[in-house]
Amino acid sequence: MTDPRDILNMRASKFLLGKSTSSSTGQTNATSDKWMQRVTERISTLAKDYEDDQVYQILQNIGIAALDSFLQSNVTGPPLQWNSAEVIFHPEIAHDPKELGSLRRALIQDLSVDGEAVYQLTPNIELFCLAKCMLNHPASLVPEEIPGYLDSYWARVTVNFWHQKLLNENAASLQQVIYKDLDHIEKHLRSRPIEDDAARLVQRATIHTQHGFDNRAREDLQRATRMTGFEFELTGRLGKRTKFQENDLSQLVVLARSADDNHAEVSCVKPSSINGALGNVPLMASRPDELNLNDDTLLDSIAFSKPKANPLSVNGSNVSSSLANLDPSDQPPLNPLDSIILLAYASSITNTSPSDGLTREETLPYATRVLQGSSVNWQIYTQALLVRSRIEGYRSRTIERGVLQMQALVDQVIVETTPAAPSTALSSAPSIQIQDESRTSSFLPRPKPSESAPARERLAHIHQLASPTRWELEAELASRWVSLGGLRTALEIYERLQMWAEVALCWAANDREDKARMIIRRQLYTSAKAPKEPRQNKPTIDDDEVSVDNLTVERMPLPADAPRLLCILGDLEQSPSAYEKAWDVSNHRYARAQRSLGKYYFSQGELEEADDAYAKSLKVNALNHSTWFSLGCIRLQSENWTGAVDAFGRAIQIEDTDAESWSNMAAALIQLPTEVNGNGADIDSQKSVDHSGGGDDDISDTRKADSQKHIRSAFVALKRAAALKRESHRIWQNLLNVAVKLSPPPYIDIIIAQTRLIDLRGKAEGENCIDIEVMEGLLAHLIAISPSPGLPSTAHTTTANEMDGTSNGTRMGFKNMLITLIQSKFTPLITTSRRLHLLVAKLALHLRRPAAALEAYEKAWRCTLNTSGWENGTNDQEAEEKWRAVVGATVELVDAYESLGERMKEDGRDGEVVEKGWRFKGRSALRGVVGRGKEVWDGSEGLEMLRKRLEDLKGG
Repeated sequence: MTDPRDILNMRASKFLLGKSTSSSTGQTNATSDKWMQRVTERISTLAKDYEDDQVYQILQNIGIAALDSFLQSNVTGPPLQWNSAEVIFHPEIAHDPKELGSLRRALIQDLSVDGEAVYQLTPNIELFCLAKCMLNHPASLVPEEIPGYLDSYWARVTVNFWHQKLLNENAASLQQVIYKDLDHIEKHLRSRPIEDDAARLVQRATIHTQHGFDNRAREDLQRATRMTGFEFELTGRLGKRTKFQENDLSQLVVLARSADDNHAEVSCVKPSSINGALGNVPLMASRPDELNLNDDTLLDSIAFSKPKANPLSVNGSNVSSSLANLDPSDQPPLNPLDSIILLAYASSITNTSPSDGLTREETLPYATRVLQGSSVNWQIYTQALLVRSRIEGYRSRTIERGVLQMQALVDQVIVETTPAAPSTALSSAPSIQIQDESRTSSFLPRPKPSESAPARERLAHIHQLASPTRWELEAELASRWVSLGGLRTALEIYERLQMWAEVALCWAANDREDKARMIIRRQLYTSAKAPKEPRQNKPTIDDDEVSVDNLTVERMPLPADAPRLLCILGDLEQSPSAYEKAWDVSNHRYARAQRSLGKYYFSQGELEEADDAYAKSLKVNALNHSTWFSLGCIRLQSENWTGAVDAFGRAIQIEDTDAESWSNMAAALIQLPTEVNGNGADIDSQKSVDHSGGGDDDISDTRKADSQKHIRSAFVALKRAAALKRESHRIWQNLLNVAVKLSPPPYIDIIIAQTRLIDLRGKAEGENCIDIEVMEGLLAHLIAISPSPGLPSTAHTTTANEMDGTSNGTRMGFKNMLITLIQSKFTPLITTSRRLHLLVAKLALHLRRPAAALEAYEKAWRCTLNTSGWENGTNDQEAEEKWRAVVGATVELVDAYESLGERMKEDGRDGEVVEKGWRFKGRSALRGVVGRGKEVWDGSEGLEMLRKRLEDLKGG
């Protein structure tokens, strides 16, 4: 392995760094110029003195050596054995603490993109800046006719991806650069598919995950899995989880086997170093320490019983024979790349699923399999411990180990990335504040040199893992302490890291907004009255040196993360001027400033201003799903239907699994006038919509089809929303309302929507969740298409015409779906609705079930009779209407007795009729109503009608 320091000390390297005789002019004044710009200019000069093949080889070697050294010093360890400032900078700067600090601050400022800043105390930032200059210069790209030219594009993707990770949030412009190179790589891989390099597939999946494209990440992981021959399955096995458990219960476990598991433990894998400079990396036996659970109830690991035959995976499929025979407690070791794939799958589950207990239970087995799979790569094992500690931090019995394990990892990374004896210049320059080696505290003993993994092993897979930096790990630990109520511990970590934005947010979350405001203002402003300028790195406000109101003079220059600080200040003070200032400071590139401004205007009801602010934000970052969604909601409220369709359409393009975006777009589409086209709907209006039984004939009238264009598009959008969010009764109700507007109606979809509404709201709302008008229309359509039906138990098979285009036999068609819906779903819900009982009766008559029909008529009559108010008096109009309803229901019941009483029962034997005593029952019903109503309604037309029917029955 070539020492990176040797590469950085080559003659060409010294020329590019301005340390050679021919390029030293002006180097001592480097702080007054753009250091990265001057390096870039020297690259152009170097290209004139060397052959092309030499130039890109030189730039690649220097860039990769610098990047690997930077990652070693900030992510993986062990500490660099040399001072990067002395290697990179001119001696006059490297040994001048003031000049060195000023130059490093300038470099950090130069790395800001779209208002997003790099951590202000990033150690050895000059190494990353050098790698950025080398690998992003056009001269570093290998010509296409030379084998391996794609490696140079991968190098540029890699350094830009790490640049993205160093920023507070993803920068849209940097994301565009990364994906432009990825598209170029994929375009030129048609002759040699990208599957030829599984490690790069996993790396690309990591890039997708960083930018929120989890579906793409899963596709790449699946392709990498197929290419390596890796087999794994999340399944269940019987086992014991607690010390006192007597019976075996099903436990989640990941069964996994590498393609060549006999040699997985000692094999060499292709490293993820950009050009393979690390060489093939033999796996070492050293790895970080894992803490025991030490719980009085839970076992350290699940005690599995003997494997069962043919277990099922979580998705219900059979586990392959090669995995079914594995002992969950003693699985074979995994290839390092296969272990990374499992951890990547765990990350994709976390990103695409709700943050709840089920998600964590599904994720934990992936990390456990890596930890128990004899994975001996230092960095992979560290990442697995980190994933597990994140999951365990949410369970009462594992939260202690989760926090302590994360603390141990933080201590390990700090110890492993801290130089043993920093020089005076280095320690005086901006850096993370730590103690010297003799006093560096660690949760676990510092490992001996023989127990620590070498740099080549730790860096072998770093681009696939994308492990967090040392300050990101500490910030995550502080965040965990905040969630546990350890505010003081979290503040100590944030203050030591000088993460003032997090310090302020921590105080604000605990209702101390006064302290939060002071901390933010100290970073941005100073006082004109103060005899001495307050220090920016002073977080407390216990002194009376200066009040918040006196901090009004803007600092020059502002810190690199000024746009973010200004937005936080705007949130604390509800000041739109702070958001506007953040927008101006970032040269109109900080999208969050306009998002915050739009949110503020929306809360104030200023919809036009909010629309404008969100639109400006999207000009900078057009791939922000939540911003498009918010803009669509604003346009819905302001009745800008075309703009709302466009906004929700763009949101769906970014994340097509968002049910709310589909539903809201349908709401906008339904409001569009006929002559307006929804540009952003992204629904092909000419595409035929499967109405699943929408009508007998196709629509031939073009004008009529155009009038239904937006309704059909809204219907398609709502069907997609309902498929994504089946538990939302509002979406199903909207789907039902839109479906009935179509001509012809999609009857099958209407039935499905009504069924889901009953399932979701039936217990809470009862019969009120049933749309009576819709059900009456469905029943009328059923009677119209099958005027002479037989009993459902017959062998009659309906035709396609009868089933309105969706015939799969009697049990699958529209007819039987409607019958099932009425008889099985909403009949048990009916309590007070006469119309619903009459609907049941009408269906029973159509099905030639007179007994069921008569029973429904009786229930309908009782519902009407039990209505209060019809006995109040003749002067009450409402009571009179109710009286007429009672009279009509009674007459209808008597007619039903007369027409159905003597019919044969559908299941009758030996000539049994529906109701032998139908005359008696009819007379009883009439006498009861007449007796109750004669005192109030004597002489009325309704009462006389009832008396006449009573006489008719007596005469009969």
